Amino acid sequence: MSSRTDVFPVKGMDAIVFAVGNAKQAAHFYSTAFGMRLVAYAGPETGERETASYVLTSGGARFVFTSVIKASTERGAFLDRHVAAHGDGVIDLAIEVPDVRHAYEYAVAHGATGLEEPYELKDEHGTVVLASIATYGETRHTLVDRSGYDGPYLPGFVARNPIVEPGARMFQAVDHCVGNVELGKMDEWVTFYNKVMGFTNMKEFVGDDIATEYSALMSKVVADGTRKVKFPLNEPAIAKKKSQIDEYLEFYGGPGVQHIALATNDIVATVRAMRAAGVEFLDTPDSYYDTLGEWVGETRVPLEELRELKILADRDEDGYLLQIFTKPVQDKPTVFFEMIERHGSMGFGKGNFKALFEAIEREQERRGNL
Repeated sequence: MSSRTDVFPVKGMDAIVFAVGNAKQAAHFYSTAFGMRLVAYAGPETGERETASYVLTSGGARFVFTSVIKASTERGAFLDRHVAAHGDGVIDLAIEVPDVRHAYEYAVAHGATGLEEPYELKDEHGTVVLASIATYGETRHTLVDRSGYDGPYLPGFVARNPIVEPGARMFQAVDHCVGNVELGKMDEWVTFYNKVMGFTNMKEFVGDDIATEYSALMSKVVADGTRKVKFPLNEPAIAKKKSQIDEYLEFYGGPGVQHIALATNDIVATVRAMRAAGVEFLDTPDSYYDTLGEWVGETRVPLEELRELKILADRDEDGYLLQIFTKPVQDKPTVFFEMIERHGSMGFGKGNFKALFEAIEREQERRGNL
């Protein structure tokens, strides 16, 4: 879809914004365990009395971690309540757009709930235009135009040196962001993205595609016209036992962002470095690899190395992909990450769903939540 015919053109993901209990410690964890670079900060030292925020980047991926120091406005009270209710989690999937005012007006005219009308922030680095709309749960989409700005993040933030000097980059972009919603709500939110943001349906996984002996879920993927922004949406399905989506909804306290997929050019180096830094990944039984070569064929990474590192592989008509999933990165079984290396395939690892969900179920059983 060309930009001339795209009713809601986007440039890509601008930032994944997290509300956390301790932003300083979160920034340290993502610096050391994910190899990200601290680039900007706002807090008491910069005149921000209510919150502390740390901005980290890896290639084009940007994470922002914010915690409340002392709530004195509705924004601070919301962040405080959010962390108390949900634990550490994503509050904002910010999207860069060429025209914030047009995007906001289009979204609201087509049914979106506006949270912040378009406004400007300015400093010596230029001007950023922002607006925000509501999506599932307490998640929002901030619409961002930073084409007239050359500062480290937003006005009010100052540049900061890395917490630790990063080594080789572990990932270079956000590939997709997955949302979990309540039973019966997936199609409602798919329609929301179709109508409000002009996104189109990219993939659909239902029934046996996405079920094990014990649990099941349904998933549909929406994306913008250029496929730069992709949002899979999951809902639980009726099954013998509690699905991973049910567990998430219970412990998160409602709908929210389940996992963020990060695009890497070298999944082997990434997994080795992250494991050495203490990141835990889901386990995959050896039996998965016994027949993998028969249907995936040859990949850049030899089969025995995939087996050693527990990396999954999948192939479709366009090519193949390699992927692996972390365990939840906080004590609550909520947010986790995916590392993905694509070679032509624009899929989401359909051939791995059964192995992945069985791995998640093993972890659920260990937590007593299956």
